[in-house]
Amino acid sequence: MDATEVLQDGLDQVRDVVAQALDGLTDDQLATPLEPGANTVAWLVWHLARVQDDHVAHVAGSEQVWTSGRSGPSGAAGGGGVWARRFDLPLDDGEIGYGFDEDQVLAVRAPADLLRGYLDAVHERTSAYLAGLSPEDLDRVVDTDWDPPVTLGVRLTSVLGDDLQHAGQAAYAAGVLRRR
Repeated sequence: MDATEVLQDGLDQVRDVVAQALDGLTDDQLATPLEPGANTVAWLVWHLARVQDDHVAHVAGSEQVWTSGRSGPSGAAGGGGVWARRFDLPLDDGEIGYGFDEDQVLAVRAPADLLRGYLDAVHERTSAYLAGLSPEDLDRVVDTDWDPPVTLGVRLTSVLGDDLQHAGQAAYAAGVLRRR
């Protein structure tokens, strides 16, 4: 197994954990923080998909799925059109959730099928990108604003780590909400 296959396996796990977390939650549960100021399941899933979408689009030199109109896998929820319009959030299309305050977190409301559809579309694009990489590609510098400069491998590992953390948080919150 090479490094790109490891990244793919990790991102597959993110998708699977999120699917389980979303399963059976109502729209109200998705938008309910476990306590005031906590992130909601809807925000966690939206944010992890937005981070993956934003960061992979940047390194791939492509438009984000969020604004491109890519509908993703067949049967993805929401029909045609741009994901940003399907969600119709009171946020700028460039937002990915970093630094959000409580009101902004609570503004991210979406049904499970829409959240899952967007993550599936992002996952499909990311998987296609990873499939085209060689192990040597992971050494390419993609961000010189850091010391040391950030390589593609480091950036993709960072996306995976962030997504796994938020998927775990969503799974935990979903479990608590199901017991309430």
